[in-house]
Amino acid sequence: MTSQSTAPASGSIVVVGGGISGLTTAIEAAEVGYEVYLVEKNPYLGGRVAQLNQYFPKLCPPTCGLEINFRRIKDNPRIKVFTMAQVEKVDGAPGNYNVAIKLNPRYVNEKCTCCGACAEACGAEISDPFNFGMSAKKGAHLPFEMAFPARYVLSKQIIGTEDAKKAKAACKYDAIDLEMQPKTMTLQAGAVVWATGWEPYDAKKIDNLGFGRYDNIITNMMMERMASPNGPTQGKILRPSDSKAPQSVAFVQCAGSRDENHLPYCSYICCMASLKQATYVRARYPEANIYIFYIDLRTPGDRYEKFYKMVKADKKIFFIKGKVAEVNEDPATKTITVTAENAVSGEKIKQTVDMVVLATGMQPTAANGKLPADLKYTADGFILNDFDKGGMFSAGCACKPADVVSSNQNATGMALKAIQTLARK
Repeated sequence: MTSQSTAPASGSIVVVGGGISGLTTAIEAAEVGYEVYLVEKNPYLGGRVAQLNQYFPKLCPPTCGLEINFRRIKDNPRIKVFTMAQVEKVDGAPGNYNVAIKLNPRYVNEKCTCCGACAEACGAEISDPFNFGMSAKKGAHLPFEMAFPARYVLSKQIIGTEDAKKAKAACKYDAIDLEMQPKTMTLQAGAVVWATGWEPYDAKKIDNLGFGRYDNIITNMMMERMASPNGPTQGKILRPSDSKAPQSVAFVQCAGSRDENHLPYCSYICCMASLKQATYVRARYPEANIYIFYIDLRTPGDRYEKFYKMVKADKKIFFIKGKVAEVNEDPATKTITVTAENAVSGEKIKQTVDMVVLATGMQPTAANGKLPADLKYTADGFILNDFDKGGMFSAGCACKPADVVSSNQNATGMALKAIQTLARK
């Protein structure tokens, strides 16, 4: 690891997390004149939005919002982006923080032109976490088509292998540096905004819903990738077991949410995500039947309520008010039988479908590992904002479950709070 350096202080703001909330916070602060350091653990910016097929309210593809934000970042010299970076420690007080960050090696430098020669030369394939393991990628790869920074990355799994040497030999631009080492540096800032986002709840923990045991049960985020044109199936929604088109799909709401054994809270957007994904299936397979099992359908706001009414009017979409008790697979056909009790009639329902989608909830990233700073959390791992103390703030899904619009609004507010800390300095 190289020696530590210190960036000069200049009334800066550190934004931790390069998802939609972090991007918004950084851009809003920089465009009114403040220096911003944007720190992201992945080799790309965009967060969960980059993995979606479409997002509300306009059902835009991620390129719609991200492309504009990436351009604004690229054109703004006040924003300095650090990808593959982790915050190791935050010391200090409002107006005067030292933020130690570790920069992990990408093994590809700024000379990269995204020609793809390194990937062509690389034979090994590794599981692709961007597609939730539903596909493989080369050890040398571009994270996704519109990744920012537009630069390839070499997986640590191939470093020291012949594939890494082949990738380096194939690069005409001297962009591959197999000797890259981790670096540490300290950023001095007046405020820190934690936009560390969320992770899909681990559906394997929900024993009665069969995820991980049965091939044709996927999560809602897996469905987003499957429906995406740049996803593992190029936008085709197919049964994982045999790659056939499903003629029936069940959506299981509150998969782990509103459950004291898992996530006791409502994740806010899961109902809308399933309604949206029902339209994905119906658009591709007009004859397919959709079954939505729910406890309560929550459609926050007039626009979402109208979307729900539009989906409900579809004669091929059936709503069943009842919590799913169990799922079982037919070993021969790989179909899934969903069992639930109808909360309206009281009868036990069994519905057999080709495929099941679990509406797994949002879990804050901090729930799986507290952040290296003096922060307060809810019992569920969301960061509590201490506005009286100031200095450090949480934005977007780091502080509560939210959709893209709400996250952007919240992030704009947190940019202002960070600026106010600097103004009081």
